Amino acid sequence: MAESAAAGRRLVVLDDDPTGTQTISDLPVLTGWSVEDLRWALQQPTNAFFILTNTRSLSPDDAAERNRQIVRALAEASALEGVQYVVASRGDSTLRGHYPLETDVLAEELDNVQVTVDGVVIVPAYIEPGRLTVDSVHWMRTEEGMIPVGDSEFARDSSFGYQHSNLRDWVQEMTADRFRADQVLAITLTDLRSGGPDAVQTMVSSLRHGAPAVVDAMVDDDLQVLAIALIRAEAEGRNFLYRTGPSFVRARSGQVALPPVDVDRLRQIFARTGTPADDSRISSRQGVVVVGSHVGLTSRQLDQLRLAGHITELELDVPTLLDPDRRDAHVGAVTRSAVELLSDAGATADVVIRTSRALVTGADAHNSLAIARAVSDALVGTVRDIVASVRPAFVVAKGGITSSDTATEGLSIKRAWARGTLLPGIVSLWEPVAGPAQGIPYVVFAGNVGDDQALADVVAILRAL
Repeated sequence: MAESAAAGRRLVVLDDDPTGTQTISDLPVLTGWSVEDLRWALQQPTNAFFILTNTRSLSPDDAAERNRQIVRALAEASALEGVQYVVASRGDSTLRGHYPLETDVLAEELDNVQVTVDGVVIVPAYIEPGRLTVDSVHWMRTEEGMIPVGDSEFARDSSFGYQHSNLRDWVQEMTADRFRADQVLAITLTDLRSGGPDAVQTMVSSLRHGAPAVVDAMVDDDLQVLAIALIRAEAEGRNFLYRTGPSFVRARSGQVALPPVDVDRLRQIFARTGTPADDSRISSRQGVVVVGSHVGLTSRQLDQLRLAGHITELELDVPTLLDPDRRDAHVGAVTRSAVELLSDAGATADVVIRTSRALVTGADAHNSLAIARAVSDALVGTVRDIVASVRPAFVVAKGGITSSDTATEGLSIKRAWARGTLLPGIVSLWEPVAGPAQGIPYVVFAGNVGDDQALADVVAILRAL
């Protein structure tokens, strides 16, 4: 598989939040999309790289414009570097996000640079946490067992809710009948396992005019068959867009699941990175855990971290953050408390900065996104002001929007390497390569993955650094 990926087009993953890096290792990550940054990524000896777009936190118009900007810059950078590429629009494995908006915009912009998209391949599977697709029905693992994703809390998302678990019906629903369910190509487990790459290549090569295909997957081998078929079809001149969960990215980039990063590997990575020579900030022995996600799983994980002990919690109250007369004073007070705690040479407790747990939503999807945006701005502004004075021992960000904004706004990460996971396939470790976060382990932790103990387990690993 690695040889096939190396021979194919470079995979450029537009990640609508940074949690898509949680299945891979040793790939570059960009948080911007200047031609200079894109050329740097294209120059690296890898089969793929990520661009953190954070579009899941944006309005539809802003998400569309961001995708347009990236494709235009990518076309220029790839021409200068002489590198062919294929674009993956990495979305949520529980089907939330700006679909079909993002793939529509990407197809339009690619057409403007003479790349006509034949088909959109939809593969939401995420193997490790049990987001699996069988007979086109997408399932997710819960404590009570497997349930159709349309019956989950994620299907009731205030911004990106939906009704259907069958991906063909879901496409019809999300495209408002532009593509009927019977017009959606279904690639089943039988096609993948009995037909193999040859049969699947024939199927995907039949796509025309941006038609959608939905793909089953239960294990990584299913995705590797698909990836080989797509690479072969692309070698014969076909052009596809991918709308996928995290696991397909691993297969298409030629990687396999690896063991989590252990303490020895963690020390090796960050001993090499080091601290900037001109850094005059206080170096703390304590880490910072930033919690913005409101899903029930995150709250349970936070409960287990409390039980493990050695943390001090600081709360950003959401109603206060939404009050312009009280917001700044509240954020300033929390920031000052955090700096004092992290600057205390005798302290051992890590600092948890979290939003209040009661979810506040708006009257509609647009207002709900605006509230989420305002809360995230306050949360990461707190982180930014903290790291201006103190170098935490590590930073963990819990939640998709939270981890994206913490990376870009809180820690000013421009370029990084995703080095692997701290738990199998679900929690990504980044190595920032420049700026104020250089030498600080940064952990991207989605809100909807892991068991109840996962957050406490990750913090325990980092404390051993």
